[in-house]
Amino acid sequence: MNSLLPLLILISPLIGFMINGVVLPLKLKGFAKTDPNVAGGFATFFIFLSFVMGCIAFSQLTGSTSENPAVYTYVFQWFDFGGLNIPFELRIDKLSGILVLIISGVGTLIHLYSTSYMHDEECVGRYFSYLNLFCFCMLLLVMGNNLPLLFFGWEGVGLCSYLLIGFWYTDTEKANAGKKAFVVNRVGDLGFLIGMFLLFRELGTLSLTEINTMLADPTVVARIMPSVTLICLALFVGATGKSAQIPLYVWLPDAMSGPTPVSALIHAATMVTAGVYMIARLNPLFELSPVALEVIAHVGAFTALFAGSIAIAQTDIKKVLAYSTVSQLGFMFLACGVGAYQTAVFHLMTHAFFKALLFLGSGSVIHACSGEQDMTKMGGLKKYLPHTHFTMLIGSLAISGIPFFSGFFSKDEILYSSIALPGGVSYLFLVGVLTAALTAIYTGRMMSLTFYSEERMSHDVKHHLHESPALMTFPLYVLAFLAAFGGFLGVPHLLGDYLGHMPHFLSHWLAPVVPAKHLPLVGVKMPLHEGVVMAGSSVIAIASFFGGVALFKKITFISDLVSGLAPVQKLLSNKYYIDELYGVIVVNPVKKISAFAAGIVDKYVVDGAVNGLGRGVRAVGSTLRAVQTGDLQTYGLMMLGGVLLVALFIFKVLV
Repeated sequence: MNSLLPLLILISPLIGFMINGVVLPLKLKGFAKTDPNVAGGFATFFIFLSFVMGCIAFSQLTGSTSENPAVYTYVFQWFDFGGLNIPFELRIDKLSGILVLIISGVGTLIHLYSTSYMHDEECVGRYFSYLNLFCFCMLLLVMGNNLPLLFFGWEGVGLCSYLLIGFWYTDTEKANAGKKAFVVNRVGDLGFLIGMFLLFRELGTLSLTEINTMLADPTVVARIMPSVTLICLALFVGATGKSAQIPLYVWLPDAMSGPTPVSALIHAATMVTAGVYMIARLNPLFELSPVALEVIAHVGAFTALFAGSIAIAQTDIKKVLAYSTVSQLGFMFLACGVGAYQTAVFHLMTHAFFKALLFLGSGSVIHACSGEQDMTKMGGLKKYLPHTHFTMLIGSLAISGIPFFSGFFSKDEILYSSIALPGGVSYLFLVGVLTAALTAIYTGRMMSLTFYSEERMSHDVKHHLHESPALMTFPLYVLAFLAAFGGFLGVPHLLGDYLGHMPHFLSHWLAPVVPAKHLPLVGVKMPLHEGVVMAGSSVIAIASFFGGVALFKKITFISDLVSGLAPVQKLLSNKYYIDELYGVIVVNPVKKISAFAAGIVDKYVVDGAVNGLGRGVRAVGSTLRAVQTGDLQTYGLMMLGGVLLVALFIFKVLV
């Protein structure tokens, strides 16, 4: 269906960016003079407008009788030379339609929350202009109908991430966190570019619809098979940067230096899921490379376990959620790696609900505690922050996989997908189960240290404790509702039979774009039924979460209970010293190479060549200046000599 809706959805936040980033500062002569309510009002209105139009586009997809409906807009011809034909074309189908609603819907709630949270900050207009620009780039990423447009949005969200993480750029630590995110993402983006170039060399097109159509042709598949694994792995390198997987995950925990609503929008609900979206979108390509899928599954599984183990020892409430995000993204890549692309998208959706809720809830806690983020200096906040506690509890139950909250449905699908591999129970399934248990434990620990344990606040913090205003708690309740009931869009077949034959709505919805994963009953010594996996994961989740809550009411770390674990506690709290290791093997060598290049290569080679050329020109000029005597007889003699030389040359040529 040809429609202007995709273009209007895209342009709306761009208008908000222009108003807050250009019009109001020019009118008021500076960002600092922008009224927070005005800036927040404009920004929230325009992203909400995108959400409304996204709902209209979604309804058109629902009402279409086409097998694979889509709403698209051809805007103009972007590139057309050398066989490279790239139109600026936007397309909303059943996959991108979900992402559009998540970006604009959750984005609206975060913008609304920010209006109150950032009310007392300086240059709040700059903040909201960045938020709107980020939403524009993210919408372009998911609606672009070719890889260059997707990559344009991909780079745009990277830029906005840098700007928003370093919003408080006068603080060196926060500015460095923004630079770290930008540099690490550039490493991944190089892999994405290489994969895109190789794909164009093999297929001669970068259009997403054309790529998927061509890959349905067996002759095309046979032709590209020798290079398909390299293409997929190169694209996956890009995904590891944007979606914070090993080894390029190190930027995301430091990104918590930015304002808390930024963490909720960029590092929980939208930007970090770009890699998962890209793989799901190009699933016909990745299906051709079992090697690439195996790498994706293993990287995802071990990233999930690795980050989850770090989260259990952190004391900063936002750092716990940051490593939790890395871990949950690992779950999504595990699902992609075992071919369960629908399940990855399902967990992407539920994660957007409960992780945005937990980040905004943590912001409410930090706001109430006068900026304090250390959970060991909180405790007993349940009676002071009843709304924040209630909503964060729902988010915690969802991420822990407690029946029947949203995370339970999507995480159970991932675990069962990983076990339904050839050969039965795989160690990837066991890694997933262990990670799920860790998730519930560190989430229970976070809730216990923050809300249930004894009060550890300073007198000044306790004196100023207060529940957040309605503009902050309203988004929490909306997200809590989605975190509680969003999972019912993907009720598993077994459970659906007991609920009146309730279908797996999301599976049916995504089927035209992302193939369904039909899970067989598998087992090693005895059949391992889906119900067994579901029941087992439920028992583990409940025991781990409530065990974590009970255990950490009296202690802060496991090492407080078992003194022999103190070295392990130190290792985990210092994040396996990975940042220090990267500093030794990457950062410091690069700095030394840069210093050598600046001090030796630049000074003596580059500058030497330029200065030497200048000295040579000056020497030639000095030599030629000697013949400029001002004597007409000398000039006449030189002219005569020139004429004789020309005549001699002509004579030789003629002879």
